[in-house]
Amino acid sequence: MTIIKAALALGLGLCLFGGAAQAQATLTGVKQKGYLACGSNPALAGFGVPDAQGRWTGLDVDFCRALAAAIFNDPTKVRFIPLSAKDRFTALQSGEVDILSRNSTWSMSRDTTLGLDFPAVNFYDGQGFMVKKKLGVTSAKQLDGASICTQQGTTTELNLADYFRANKLKYEVVAFASADETFKAYDSGRCDAFTTDASGLYSERLRATAPDDNVVLPEIISKEPLAPAVRQGDAQWADIVRWTHYAMLNAEEAGITQANVDQMKSSDNPDVKRILGTEGKYGEAIGLTSDWAYRIVKLVGNYGEVFERNVGQGSPLKIQRGLNALWSKGGLQYGPPIR
Repeated sequence: MTIIKAALALGLGLCLFGGAAQAQATLTGVKQKGYLACGSNPALAGFGVPDAQGRWTGLDVDFCRALAAAIFNDPTKVRFIPLSAKDRFTALQSGEVDILSRNSTWSMSRDTTLGLDFPAVNFYDGQGFMVKKKLGVTSAKQLDGASICTQQGTTTELNLADYFRANKLKYEVVAFASADETFKAYDSGRCDAFTTDASGLYSERLRATAPDDNVVLPEIISKEPLAPAVRQGDAQWADIVRWTHYAMLNAEEAGITQANVDQMKSSDNPDVKRILGTEGKYGEAIGLTSDWAYRIVKLVGNYGEVFERNVGQGSPLKIQRGLNALWSKGGLQYGPPIR
């Protein structure tokens, strides 16, 4: 081997070694700490909110618990870090949190300019409007000249401007730094309408002074694929996050639930065997144990169970599955096969 060839081989080897080391950085760090640092929304019922005792609940919260279950076999090994919309991406970029699981829209600019990846969409949403019933408005197109409360530092502001410009409508924006300030301003009558993701509208309406006096208008004016986010450059960690969501979807599709998961471990169905780790070493391929998906379902539940108890018919929000139904039931949630 020539000196040049040897140098090239050494350089390639160091590059590959460095890449492999980087690919395992987050998982190694999480294991060393003994917990997952999860960036969370502290004020969105159904998705992320702590109660008076400090216990967090929500669909995004349960996703972090599912990750902890897969890694530690213990869903309580999570520390939820409350983050505002303004600070959320910086906290992830800086390493303050291991994952951002906080109703964040996956967009091209965020995917390509922030040094972040969005491994999977865990809630398909869209922006809508809420108004007081006494206003007599039944469509967003009747909001010409209205004042509209919105939150700064979100995709909501741009969508709002696009919608009103496209429909040749005038409006006055009343923007606030936090979601809490924004909704309180609307609730107190400082603006005619309140806009955010439709899921957020149903959540915020629960804490209105008179919830039944408010109505969510029918228009959905944007695509808001909400997804957990991770730092770019850590392929293994992105795979763990991605396949945690897909495992929950595949479990629901296969009829595997918290109640029957132990019984299902003895199933002869090849798909079930691969999901629950009784056949193959799919978990080991991403740095976890073979029973990683079993742990998720046993300790947290499948996607449908998590959806229903947090935002679905078993919750105060009572949001229909809609786009978040399984692909086999008319929705967009589709888990690639574990095989």
